[in-house]
Amino acid sequence: MNKDNQNNQSTETSEIFAAKLALFGTALSTLGDGIQTLAAGIALEILENANNKTLPDQTDQLRQMEDRMQNQINQLTRKLEKMKRGMR
Repeated sequence: MNKDNQNNQSTETSEIFAAKLALFGTALSTLGDGIQTLAAGIALEILENANNKTLPDQTDQLRQMEDRMQNQINQLTRKLEKMKRGMR
């Protein structure tokens, strides 16, 4: 009876660990998808405006987009860390 109880606890612990690992993997994948989407949007915006802007304007625009992208990456990272802390 005791051996069965230990096996059940071990299975539950393994299942919980697997679920936490799956959640973390999904969150990490979502973060990667978000970054990829931001990069694609920035690339599209640059291509659309390439013919209409002078070089100094493009440089300034790139800096602004980099700042926005970095802010969004920071937000996503904080959310991921918060989720990670919640799993403990």
